[in-house]
Parts: sequence; C-alpha cells; structure tokens
Amino acid sequence: MSNTLDTENAVRQRYSAAAQEREVELCCPVDYDTQYLKVIPKEVIDRDYGCGDPSKWLRSGETVLDLGSGGGKICFIATQVVGPKGKVIGVDMNDTMLELARQSQVEVANKIGYDNVHFHKGKIQDMSIDRDRVDAYLVDHPITNEAGLQEFESMLHTMRRESPMIPDNSIDVVVSNCVLNLVDASEKEQLFREIFRVLKPGGRAVISDIVSDEFVPQHLQNDPELWSGCISGAFQETDFLRAFERVGFYGCEMPVLQEQPWQTVEGIEFRSATVIAYKGKEGRCDDYNEAVIYRGPFTQVTDDRGNTFRRGERTAVCRDTFTLMTRAPYTDDFIPIPPHQAVKDADAKPMNCDGHERSAKITKGKNYDLTIVGDDCCDTGDCC
Repeated sequence: MSNTLDTENAVRQRYSAAAQEREVELCCPVDYDTQYLKVIPKEVIDRDYGCGDPSKWLRSGETVLDLGSGGGKICFIATQVVGPKGKVIGVDMNDTMLELARQSQVEVANKIGYDNVHFHKGKIQDMSIDRDRVDAYLVDHPITNEAGLQEFESMLHTMRRESPMIPDNSIDVVVSNCVLNLVDASEKEQLFREIFRVLKPGGRAVISDIVSDEFVPQHLQNDPELWSGCISGAFQETDFLRAFERVGFYGCEMPVLQEQPWQTVEGIEFRSATVIAYKGKEGRCDDYNEAVIYRGPFTQVTDDRGNTFRRGERTAVCRDTFTLMTRAPYTDDFIPIPPHQAVKDADAKPMNCDGHERSAKITKGKNYDLTIVGDDCCDTGDCC
C-alpha cells in the first residue's frame, strides 16, 4: 500500500502537463479502428494515453461510462459505436483534460450529426460526487469557518443520497483505458465497488489496464514517476481478475494479455491486459426443470458459484443459473435444455445447485410420449 506517496497529486501534475504537450512514455501502442478516428480532433488523439481499446466490446444503443476519460478519445469512439440511441458519459478529475474533451465535443458532434456525450468532473473511486457542482458551490459559499465546513459536508451528503453524479444501476457498460492503476492502493477496492454499483444488473465492465507479472514492491510504489507513469500502481495480473470477483462480478475473462512486456522494471514485467466482467449473478435458486450441457473441451468446469459442469452431461440448474448460462460470456460453451412444458412460478420449488445430473425424462415431462419417424427427424433436411 502506497502510504508515503501523494498519488493523486503526482497524477494530477503529470497529466496536466501531458494534456498540454504529448508525453510518449505514457503511451502503450494500441491499434484502434481507424474509421472511428477520422472525426476526432488530432489534438485529442495526440493527448491520448491508453493501453487498450475497450470500445471493441460495445454495442449499439448502450449507455457507456468511461472512467478517466481524459481528452475524450474513447468517448468519441464509443459515441459512434452506440449510435444516436446510445449514451456516453466520461468522468475525469483533471481540469485540463476535461477542457480539451469539452472543446472537442462540439466538433465531433457536428461531424457525426448527433451529440450523446456528457463529461463530468469527478473521482472514479467516488462517482456519487459531481465535482463541477462542488466547484460551483465553493465559489458561492467559500469555507472560512467550521460552520461553513459543516454546511459543505451536509451538501455532499445530500448529493450522495439524493442526486448522485452517476446513479445506482444506470450503466450498461463501464469502460476504462489505463486509468485504474493510477488510483491509490488504499482506494482501489472502493473503486471496484463503485464500478459494480453503477452498472445495471446484467451489465459489464470492460477494462484495459497495465498489469504486472509479479507484485510491485513498496519502494517502487513510492516512486511518483513510476506511479504516474502507469507502472508501479499496476495490478498483479491474477489479482486484477480477483479484484472484480471480490466485489461480486462473475464470468470474468481476460481476452487480451499483451505478449511482450510494455516495460520491465527491476525484473518485473508490465504489460497491457483487458478484462471483461459481468454483474448480475444474484437471484433465487428455484427449480424450473431446466438443465444445461457443457460442450467441452475440458472434462469439467466450475463456475463462480462453485457449480461443476461435466462435459456432455445434462446438469440440473436453477432458473438463475440457467439464465446466466444462456447469455454472455457463456453462450458458446453451454447448450440450454428447457423443459418440454414450462413450469409455472407457483410450482417452482427451491433447489440445491449441486451439479447433479438431470434426467431427460424430467425436462421432457413425465407424460411425454411422442413418436416421430420419417423425414422430420432432422432439422437440417438431410437424412439421419
């Protein structure tokens, strides 16, 4: 834990300077889809300091939140991907970067024909507090004594409770590009809780960041140049995934892990990684006579709840698990087996998802007695 370094100040100073003049050392080479870069001002592209492209996993119509949006590059890519029916929100704490993003927003909107982007000033580890509103409040209510401080704290409490900057369960996809590592170690767990809080059930986080192959020792964490340079605040690659798991995400996967290290410091390799994690595994464990079959290739797999699925076996699952296994990221790995006759909610009973095999007679129903012969045996039109 970085207990001697003022990480927030180190990051603010370096990125304020980097917003004025490009700093190559802050960049990890990324291949973006060039069709989306054509409408983005060159100044924004030059001042981008990412390590991945989370926009590759966005879909039309989604509401997207970009953590540490900087000059707005990922937001401006995202607005084209989600289209006019979608919405994009950028959050950043650096005034210089926010000014660049807001100035560029008009130009991008004019080129694509719509404007669905909004930039907020705020800390990504505390997205309830709108720092633009805080700045405006302090202009009108400068704090000069204890009574003024109490009024200010009351205002923050009211904002957090009644009008948070990013409300609970309001975002389809949270993205971030090489920013989480900049948050102080003591606030990283709170950061992941915030990501979980703002996502809708069924939503997902797509985070590109720098990871290390070993844990970073304390003396490197206390180096302001290494911290602000996206090095010493990096997650160890295994702990990066576990950070999502600890706050309740499921289906965590790492579709990208850079083969060659971006930088190596004292024998520790630092490389870019992208993680996708999903929210929404909470639910009742009720039996609707449903099953799933794990396709393989492994002999068996275990999900985030501890359920084990053996290859080729009809595994009994509750309604909640059945729903999870029929959507991303599991759709290509499992075959859903719904019952021949749907079970009514009133007839569903609590069950123990212990991975037991479910007989085909249960999913078909006790009185199932159908005989089909002839050309209808295959849906391909070919002879069986």
